[in-house]
Amino acid sequence: QVQLVESGGGLVQPGGSLRLSCAASGDIADIYTMGWYRQAPGKQRELVATITSRGSTNYADSVKDRFTVSRDNAKNTVYLQMNSLKPEDTAVYYCNTELRRLGTPYVNHYWGQGTQVTVSS
Repeated sequence: QVQLVESGGGLVQPGGSLRLSCAASGDIADIYTMGWYRQAPGKQRELVATITSRGSTNYADSVKDRFTVSRDNAKNTVYLQMNSLKPEDTAVYYCNTELRRLGTPYVNHYWGQGTQVTVSS
């Protein structure tokens, strides 16, 4: 079994900051790309940011220069530091991890349960 446990969401005023965390656990052999997606009401899920096992990052244009994705490989954890938050950042944020489980050659994507981020005054 593999579990992704997210934390750090909440309510914040415009211009504020939040830090999301997502820890992967279970029978994990290797973790590759980790990242964050979000889904606002009535909209499709969209990529926010990803980070490879070597530390290469990719961001959606809408969050560049405001959000920073990082990871701690020893803890199997990915983070999303969100600064200068805007009301349009309001969404459920989902962690996504590409990994291989012990005893199998297959690489699959796993999702966290989602954490609500609300930006409002």
